[in-house]
Amino acid sequence: MVLSDLSKCFHSGGRVLAALTDVSFSIQPGRVTGLIGPDGAGKTTLMRLAAGLFMADRGKIEVLGIDVQRDSLQVQSLVGYMPQRFGLYEDLSVQENLDLYADLQNVPRQQRAARYHELMQMTGLGPFTQRLAGRLSGGMKQKLGLACTLVRSPQLLLLDEPTVGVDPVSRRELWHIVYQQVQDAGMTVLLSTAYLDEAERCDEVILLHEGRMLGQGRPQSFSDEVAGRIFLVSAGNLGARRLQTQLSRAPGVLDALIEGESVRLVMQKDASAAVNILLPGESGISIAPAAPRFEDAFVARLKTRPDKDRHGLALQVKISDGDDDVIRVKNLQRRFGEFVAVNKVSFSVRRGEIFGLLGANGAGKSTTFRMLCGLLPASSGQLAVAGHDLRVAAARARSRIGYMAQKFSLYTNLSVLQNLRFFSSAYGLRGKQQKQRLEWALTTFELDVYRDTNAGDLPLGYKQRLSFAAALMHEPEILFLDEPTSGVDPLARREFWAWTNALADMGVTVLVTTHFMEEANYCDRLVIMAEGEVLAEGTPREIKDLARNSDIPDPTMEDAFIWLIEQKEVAA
Repeated sequence: MVLSDLSKCFHSGGRVLAALTDVSFSIQPGRVTGLIGPDGAGKTTLMRLAAGLFMADRGKIEVLGIDVQRDSLQVQSLVGYMPQRFGLYEDLSVQENLDLYADLQNVPRQQRAARYHELMQMTGLGPFTQRLAGRLSGGMKQKLGLACTLVRSPQLLLLDEPTVGVDPVSRRELWHIVYQQVQDAGMTVLLSTAYLDEAERCDEVILLHEGRMLGQGRPQSFSDEVAGRIFLVSAGNLGARRLQTQLSRAPGVLDALIEGESVRLVMQKDASAAVNILLPGESGISIAPAAPRFEDAFVARLKTRPDKDRHGLALQVKISDGDDDVIRVKNLQRRFGEFVAVNKVSFSVRRGEIFGLLGANGAGKSTTFRMLCGLLPASSGQLAVAGHDLRVAAARARSRIGYMAQKFSLYTNLSVLQNLRFFSSAYGLRGKQQKQRLEWALTTFELDVYRDTNAGDLPLGYKQRLSFAAALMHEPEILFLDEPTSGVDPLARREFWAWTNALADMGVTVLVTTHFMEEANYCDRLVIMAEGEVLAEGTPREIKDLARNSDIPDPTMEDAFIWLIEQKEVAA
């Protein structure tokens, strides 16, 4: 694939939006190339241009030696394209989806049985061919989407964030499938991802920002640019969240990220990482140089301002008196017919705590969340939020809760301002108070430039900001966040967690689910679920200690998660 001075603009609300500007690069056959960039960088536009779904305004794009502008239909017959939201038909079975895509791709009937068998073996979906696609877990849906894309083995495979919203086990399986295609079929793969640890698995990466290309090369070549500027800081007398907050405001610090029990620093060029400069007056501080990663280089290139310059949240949350256990769950169970989605789950969440709910796709996290929010009744068990039994006082409990759903759930055909006005009214805000809260949301989350833009037209990171702002309009004392950073880039994730940590410091209780395992380090405590049951509960350190052994002396949260899932499978 070769791009030459490629440009593409869109027109929205009387404005011209430059999605791509003079982008030129080529990718090598038989390799996995990563397309990396923050939200709104132009990754999806580029994918659609390569698939012949968009026409460029200027420049040229050749795919497999074919001019896409002149012969898009021929390109589409040779290319496999899996968009972010692949079009599975949820009321059709796995087999029926495969048959449909085989029909659409004109796969000869005599070739289908062998190809289906190969794909089902590859994805592990063989036992589920008669299951409706809508009843698959998120990871299984992604694997089915990839299988449908591969029904006719393409020469070029375009994957637009294929691992968004799937757990670490499923991510690992998807990557295995991708490299199996490269090694066995000689396939060329162009893949975009929001997970920068995945960028390091690519043979080469292309970095985009605001529609322009910033660089191309091996992931290590980007990492080498920040060598000598990366440090790990630990402190025995400070918790990781407090240490991160202090370091993010220290002179010369470009980025501070919790990593295990330490904080990982990216320093500005020529800045000193001395203790007396970073944390004057603190004792027991350890600072050690660390090997640079691709994510460090990504942040160093694209982060334009230190954390201390960001807007504050400026909330005035009224924290009620009462029991320190704000959320109490005991023997919670939820059945859907004969299927048990949540089975005898018990835990409690303390006031002002960030509590994590982790698990594989289909583990029961979102079902548990919906019950805690009063959106779904429990089949049995005890469930209390803010001192209210959700069986009899769900409405009173909901008035003290802010909820950010897993999928973007605002009104896509309403503008940003209209959405905020609607949700503030739903929470009972009127007049001067409502006006103040609207201006607060637009300013704090930097949504003012998009105030008249329909929510459905926002970049993903700004959709997440809008959802977060809507959940906070009534200044709740309990906040439920269901996969809040799914699919957003590392800069947006950092910004989100800075806001969440500030809320916890104000005394807001936060319950969060995430598939991004390193985010579990922000939690005070967490539980890990599988198949509707609790596998483990404790602090991040306690969870990681469960997986610590001679083979994994210093496990990450992802290591611990995968180890726990594998132990359950062995026991079964």
